[in-house]
Amino acid sequence: MEAGAGAEAEPLLPPQSWRTRRGLWRTGGGARSAAEDGTGTDNDLYINQAVVFIEDAIQYRSINHRVDSKSLWLYRWYYSRTCQWILSLTITIILALAFIEKPSSLTVTSDVRYRLPAWNPPCGLTESIELLCFLVFVVDVSVKSYLIGWEEFWKNKWLMAYILTLIVSLTDWIVSLSFLCAEDVRIRRILRPFFLLQNSSMMKKTLKSINSTLPEMASVVLLLAVHLSLFTMFAMLLFARTKLFAKFSFFCVFLSSNTGIPGHSLDGQQDKEWVGYFRNLPDSLTSLLVLLTTANNPDVMIPAYSKNRAYSIFFILFTVLGNLFLMNLLTAIIYNQFRGYLLKSVQSSLFRRRLGIRAAFEVLSSLKETPANAQQSYVSVGALLQVLQKVEMDCRCKQAITRSLKMCSCDQLSATQFQKLFEELDKDAIKQHPPSPEYQSNFMQKMQFAFGHAYFGYLGNVVALANIISICVVLVMDADKQPSERDDFFLGAINCFFILYYLLEMLLKILALGLKRYLSYPSNRFDGLLTVILLVLEIATFAVYGFPHPGWRPEFMGLLSLWDMVRLVNMLIVFRFLRIIPNMKFMALVVTTLLDLVKNLRAFAGILVVVFYAFAITGIMLFKGAVVPLGNISAVNTTYDNGTLQCGTYEQLEYWPNNFDDFAAAVVTLWDVMVVNNWQVFLEAFSRYSSPWAKIYFVVWWLISSVIWVNLFVALLLENFIHKWDRRCHREPLSDIEYQRTVELMFRDVLEEPTEEELMEKLHQHPHLQLCR
Repeated sequence: MEAGAGAEAEPLLPPQSWRTRRGLWRTGGGARSAAEDGTGTDNDLYINQAVVFIEDAIQYRSINHRVDSKSLWLYRWYYSRTCQWILSLTITIILALAFIEKPSSLTVTSDVRYRLPAWNPPCGLTESIELLCFLVFVVDVSVKSYLIGWEEFWKNKWLMAYILTLIVSLTDWIVSLSFLCAEDVRIRRILRPFFLLQNSSMMKKTLKSINSTLPEMASVVLLLAVHLSLFTMFAMLLFARTKLFAKFSFFCVFLSSNTGIPGHSLDGQQDKEWVGYFRNLPDSLTSLLVLLTTANNPDVMIPAYSKNRAYSIFFILFTVLGNLFLMNLLTAIIYNQFRGYLLKSVQSSLFRRRLGIRAAFEVLSSLKETPANAQQSYVSVGALLQVLQKVEMDCRCKQAITRSLKMCSCDQLSATQFQKLFEELDKDAIKQHPPSPEYQSNFMQKMQFAFGHAYFGYLGNVVALANIISICVVLVMDADKQPSERDDFFLGAINCFFILYYLLEMLLKILALGLKRYLSYPSNRFDGLLTVILLVLEIATFAVYGFPHPGWRPEFMGLLSLWDMVRLVNMLIVFRFLRIIPNMKFMALVVTTLLDLVKNLRAFAGILVVVFYAFAITGIMLFKGAVVPLGNISAVNTTYDNGTLQCGTYEQLEYWPNNFDDFAAAVVTLWDVMVVNNWQVFLEAFSRYSSPWAKIYFVVWWLISSVIWVNLFVALLLENFIHKWDRRCHREPLSDIEYQRTVELMFRDVLEEPTEEELMEKLHQHPHLQLCR
């Protein structure tokens, strides 16, 4: 036991002569076997340490982990593609269980009037899958805890929360089995998104940035609350059920004396405003809160506005101050503050990368002795080449670094030179297209010039536009015809002509550019794939229905009718028209900005999934089975509580599919509320079907999703677009080169490089790697 404890304390103890001359210590273990005393074994260990540190730098990972030989093997195994794929698959499975476990979403419709009883898995099926997932998570947290060490474990709040979540989930799982899966509330379902959150370092950084931005956002939200409260009190006084009004109301009555409307009609309009929107404090707050999102505009104003147009001043003033000023001010504050915190996060990532590279340099510098009085460390080029052979990194970066090393005239690298080599990781990912084929024939060279020219692509765009126009003309002409009266001859004939042209265009481009160069362009891959699909569908149509001829009718044969086949072909042709985007520079800039958001800002989508999941599960617990159908007849003619349903209610609008009876329906309902169009319908319906306190749930969801998350997305969309616009203004377009950038590279121009002192100070604080020089 003592030997084991010693090994746990100091596994990396170089020979005494090295420690004396180099001032380099490795702590984290003590007892060593005789084999580890050999220089060759030590060198292999230093090589493996350098490999891991460089991989940490590439992935922006922390280097504060164990560095003995066994831990390094375990560390690389844990971060291997296979292990990370298994972990990601496990997270996906445990999140997807919400769709099949009770209440199951396995029904054709979520409409409570027509939904058939869903299949619910037997008790123990989903619970067994959950247990397997929990076991994977237990292994995951155990490996993570061991690798960072006991002291670092107590400092890591995420790992402690990870263990606490597993304990609560396993306890709830045991309780669920003891009740034979009959309990309605399962706490572990709400905790599942945590497994997704803790597995992504970028999501953690994003969440930390959001948390840091909350104080600034809270000030504007508080101002919005004050604005809403003051106007609510004013509205309750202004639209009170009385004939005695304040000066403003007296002014309205004075103006109404010249309208010619009978007094009893005006009083009725005043009562409508009070009954419909301002009967009490909760209704008044809800009405104005919804007006803040313009979802009930101008409905909320119409009863009073019908009485007198001067009442519109109140609603316009509220909307201008709240929606146009305060809400947009909130967007500006979120953009400014969050960009600053995100910049700090990216700066921290850059520091991690530089620290990992410097740590690799320090361990590699121990491979060869230098004079005892040396003031500077060096790394041999051969040692670095040996490390690069083992490092898992992008082939482009590895080739560039290897090329630079072979061109280097010196045999040893200083710390500055070593760091400069790995700046290749920070550069734009450049994709250069393969060269075009070289033809010897003069005729083929002319063909290559003609069909490889940009004007040939422009001609293809004109033809695609003509195809779209012809489809529109035919659809307009046949819009009012019955299926039996429709003749698809003309549409089939023009489709055949244009598809043959698309095929010819693709073949000529391949001839001019070569297959490899043709496929290297995403627009060509998109265009070619759709052309092949269109050709296959056209051949299938001819095989089943014959060639187009007058009287071609949409008879049903096989899986699809002729009309279905023609519609499918036309939809693909319309979709193919997107090929014009790369040829329109500004449109291409917008599209590439959106694609970059999809690729690089997955952390924000992940946080949205976490919030959606947690709120959907909470909504199921609160409102499952709350919505009860009135019947299958039209809600317009249905009475409820001895009265006709009011226009614009949940029942009259037939919003029955929007409910919380299963997970899929809950997600769609939350999405509809996030869009805020008619979200007052959900506020009113669920507060009536369940409890008036249900409004709190929907208001909190609106604040988190529509106010905070959407504004964050807008802020990052602006940042990405502005960054690309600036680069577009300073870079000449190169047709053969494509630049791909990451979130970190968005801020590369404004990041500060860490100093030598900062890096060495951080390395001295490493819990398992101690430098004494």
